[in-house]
Amino acid sequence: MSKDTRIAIIDKSKCQPKTCNFLCKRLCPGVRMGEDTITIDETQRLPVIDEVLCSGCGICVNRCPQHAIKIIKIDISFDEPLHQYGKNTFRLFNLPTPQKGFVSGVIGKNGVGKTTAINILSGNLFPNLGNHSEKGDINKVIDFYKGKDIQKHFKEIKDEKLNVSYKIQKVEDIPKLFDEKIETLLKKTSKDSKHLKKIIEKLELKELLNKKTSEVSGGELQRVAIAACLLKDASLYFLDEFSTFLDIKQKFNIARYLRETISEEKSMIVIEHDLAILDYLSDFIQVMFGNVNAYGVCSEKKSTKKGINEFLDGFLKEENIRIRNHSISFTSVNEKTTTRSTTLMSYPSFNKTLGSFKLSVNEGHIGVGEIVGVLGPNAIGKTTFIKVLAGELDSDDKQINFNKKIAYKPQYIKLNEEKTVRELFLEKEVINDVFEVDIKKQLNLDKILDQKISKLSGGELQKVAVGYCLCKDVDIYLIDEPSAFLDVELRLIVANVIKNRVNKSGKCAFIVDHDLLFLEYISDKVLLFEGVCGKEGYAKKIGAIEESFNNFLKKEDVTFRQDPQTKRPRANKPGSQKDQEQKKNNSYYYTN
Repeated sequence: MSKDTRIAIIDKSKCQPKTCNFLCKRLCPGVRMGEDTITIDETQRLPVIDEVLCSGCGICVNRCPQHAIKIIKIDISFDEPLHQYGKNTFRLFNLPTPQKGFVSGVIGKNGVGKTTAINILSGNLFPNLGNHSEKGDINKVIDFYKGKDIQKHFKEIKDEKLNVSYKIQKVEDIPKLFDEKIETLLKKTSKDSKHLKKIIEKLELKELLNKKTSEVSGGELQRVAIAACLLKDASLYFLDEFSTFLDIKQKFNIARYLRETISEEKSMIVIEHDLAILDYLSDFIQVMFGNVNAYGVCSEKKSTKKGINEFLDGFLKEENIRIRNHSISFTSVNEKTTTRSTTLMSYPSFNKTLGSFKLSVNEGHIGVGEIVGVLGPNAIGKTTFIKVLAGELDSDDKQINFNKKIAYKPQYIKLNEEKTVRELFLEKEVINDVFEVDIKKQLNLDKILDQKISKLSGGELQKVAVGYCLCKDVDIYLIDEPSAFLDVELRLIVANVIKNRVNKSGKCAFIVDHDLLFLEYISDKVLLFEGVCGKEGYAKKIGAIEESFNNFLKKEDVTFRQDPQTKRPRANKPGSQKDQEQKKNNSYYYTN
């Protein structure tokens, strides 16, 4: 595909020609001049755009009432697509490449083909080499890759010599496929009892074995899915967003175990949006970029540090391609303001008992314009603490009345699914000016305003829920796990929207999250939770980021250094010289 080519995308899920009577065709200048720039597919009753004839005027894009059309000018040269789903649909140009004995990390926005690439590499999807009118042919794919290392991979797929194990992205779908006891599911996956016993121990699954997949939490289901993937005797493992629903402790424990499973004859590709975990686990990085739901391209292999830094910078040096018009950088902890002149809200010491679990909370206070990150493992009382502040739960001692207005975004989002996004933000408690100025454009909600809440993806729903919380006229924002289902860029966009709203309004916020870099990026101070998971939790006093992170990471036996270029915290590889040096100096969170 040559430079200056246009790609036309029509989102069939949004296109509604019955309501607009093919407005795009009626307005198209090319059609008015007698050209077949836009025609009608009589079978599907949908418009079809000829990408060669399209002049890129933008009229159809801007006037489409459903925002269903994209016209994208490609200003760099690519080979022909490796795979295209249909006319005016997403196309993928190349693939990440597995390497035996190594973990390959893949990073990129949602919607640029990461999952499509895994389906191709695993043999679940044969690419059609851009000819969407024909089914993919493995022999043509092998010829296509003649002379390249990856050709051997597809030959092994053809000869059925490639054993692949794939951990799916949406683990919440597992109960629909296997609503049975977890022990039964795992035994079906592997007949090696020793291997099974080891994985049950490593992933802490013993207490779950007699439960059905429909009876466990998202984090527990994620660990079951990882176990099922690793139990298979495969030469290539794919893990698609394995850290979703897991707490920080579980993420690092599983990352360590994943590295242990890799031998000279095995390889692993990991798609992950938690940069700290991706950095910790990967031997090298490949960046996937493009235009969301339009096209995707994969970079060459890069060192872990270089790959993540170039992704954050928005410019891939070897490829000479700018993938974003701005860079992403972090603020050093030493440069952050850690004191506030005015206290906005205080809470007393309190206890809360839920069944056999007991939470003890030290008194605390939060200042005007301040964001406190809430850090700790799952089942330690963080959400319980937030619910007490929100008034959804009473403490054991007494009801706490802060005399403050509070907005609460829960971990498991509950919004009226029958409403459209537009209707939600027209509710009387929503401040319209805040939505229009501070939320809508920044979170890119314009294009989903007329979609029902029930039809949103996980990432779209998360953005809507965070925006809805921030649009309310309150003193305190309580936001539980805002980074879930978001890619790296969206996580930092959401963090900036929260920070800007808190600072601009002079309010304050508590943020619970399991992405360590997200918490470091957004927080002024940290509230650390410790204790015994599922039995007792203890919330310490709100403290400085460095001290809180250092205490937390020491318990997890993980060290972080600071990248001099982006200032992002980087997880040291276990046992590395830097790791050993920092542990010796009791500096688990290194910021100098």
